[in-house]
Amino acid sequence: MTEDCLKLTIYFGESDRVGRHLLSDALLRVFDEARTQAAVLLRATEGFGIKQRLHTQRLLTLSEDLPLVAVAVDRREQIEALLPRVQSLVDGGLITLERARIVTGQVTKTELPAELWEAAKLTIYLGRAERSYGRSAHVATVDLLRLHGLDGATVLLGVDGMVHSTRQRARFLSRNANVPLMVVATGSGEAVRGVLAPLGRLLDNPLLTLERVRVCKRDGLRLAQPRHLPETDPSGLGVWQKLMVHADEDARHEGHALYLQLIRRLREEGATGATALRGIWGYSGDREPHGDRLFTLRRRVPIVTVVVDRPDAIQRWWGVIDEVTVEVGLVTSEMVPAVHAVGPEIEHGGLRLAGLRF
Repeated sequence: MTEDCLKLTIYFGESDRVGRHLLSDALLRVFDEARTQAAVLLRATEGFGIKQRLHTQRLLTLSEDLPLVAVAVDRREQIEALLPRVQSLVDGGLITLERARIVTGQVTKTELPAELWEAAKLTIYLGRAERSYGRSAHVATVDLLRLHGLDGATVLLGVDGMVHSTRQRARFLSRNANVPLMVVATGSGEAVRGVLAPLGRLLDNPLLTLERVRVCKRDGLRLAQPRHLPETDPSGLGVWQKLMVHADEDARHEGHALYLQLIRRLREEGATGATALRGIWGYSGDREPHGDRLFTLRRRVPIVTVVVDRPDAIQRWWGVIDEVTVEVGLVTSEMVPAVHAVGPEIEHGGLRLAGLRF
């Protein structure tokens, strides 16, 4: 079954609270009570927000409030019903709302909407313990995506969340066998269309979303620029954009880790925020799938760096990203039709969807 849906994403701090409770717990409780189809809470490895404060796992003094990203996906009416509660909880952070198509149940080869012909972002929601033909389902899924010619895929492991409306969370002294994860993949419309039916055969109970995306760079090769969007739609609602950079943790630019260079340069240039998420498995371009393994001395896990800003600003940050990814990396751009940024004496945007579709 394929339906229109919305993806709600909240960027905030690990120590943010609502009264005596952590904001992360409060948000996941809202998703749980609403029986949201899919939700994943991710802990970032590096990032900064509108106040320009850097938070990183690399330094003990800066690792006490790492960025968190909460993602929830469901039918449009379900997500819209959650928005007032979510907005009342978040008094510091960034909330985005994006259009998508959700696919559940029997997945078959199907025609994609015209807006996905150029390229599409395919996100598959799984439990960590899920198996497929004796293998980890996320590993088998990544292999299948590569076989069908998708440009890249990154597996992001959650610490809390829901798959098929059932909550699973990481706990101390627990195997955390079925903590939710998401496989984020990008490819041409033809490649994504071709992999849907095989995914339906591979996975017992598929849950995935499809979103419009533009592939701007692959393995250092510039393919397209982010669309130059207007700042508002005809009714005056704000329009935003998102850039995502997929690269390995060991990828380098000028002798330093590429993702660290991205974060540093964007912060120096005055970007309003950037978040780096460490994956556990994946690939981009022509590389073989790889990730965390026992008995290896050098980590080769994928890193996804996310930047959300107004269209004019995105054109500036694209210049920075283009320079840093001159040799490696998969870079994509997307339109974000609704953003609400909040903080002390700060409030921008809102969660009414802009009418533009690009």
